[in-house]
Amino acid sequence: MFTGIVQTQAEITQIHDLNGIRRLTVQAGADYLQQLTRGASIAINGVCLTATEFDSAAGWVCFDVIAESLQKTNLGTLVVGSRVNLERSLRFGDELGGHIVSGHVQATATLSAIKRDADNVGFELSVPAELLPYIQPKGFIAVEGCSLTVGEVTAQGFSLYLIPETLQITNLGGKQVGDKLNIELDQQTVTLIRTVERLLAERFNKP
Repeated sequence: MFTGIVQTQAEITQIHDLNGIRRLTVQAGADYLQQLTRGASIAINGVCLTATEFDSAAGWVCFDVIAESLQKTNLGTLVVGSRVNLERSLRFGDELGGHIVSGHVQATATLSAIKRDADNVGFELSVPAELLPYIQPKGFIAVEGCSLTVGEVTAQGFSLYLIPETLQITNLGGKQVGDKLNIELDQQTVTLIRTVERLLAERFNKP
């Protein structure tokens, strides 16, 4: 489990395709990888991956990404030099600064517009229609692994308003119109809406 509070950015330094699995090598820095263990979970752009090999002193770590993850997320579009968001898994006693995030990305959203003013940046994102019922104004959503608050919801997607701190710490500051961003819905919202829909269906479909 994760909190959606991105801890650092890292650079993809190597990509190798091995029998249907893509191995990503990430240069994260020696300080960030302290006390890392083999098999530990780290979210890369919001996707929960397992550390398969690493060298803490040299600051690199490898992850194997299966075909389904490459298809459903933007990890398949990464190239050497890409900047990615990292968050290590939640530990007992850690502060929950964002919201509970599982690292299971449902789909990608297309960044359709960027609006800038003196202090903030606004994103407009288009998402698959089947996700829209679960995206609520002022609700939680994870974008590229970042716990964010939804702005407005439209017939095509939703908007986000990003403060300078978020743009600096995460890779969202480097995104461009047309980019694909990983989306994880807030599971509590999904569960609540599906429960209400089921109860209403049962109530009104009774003979």
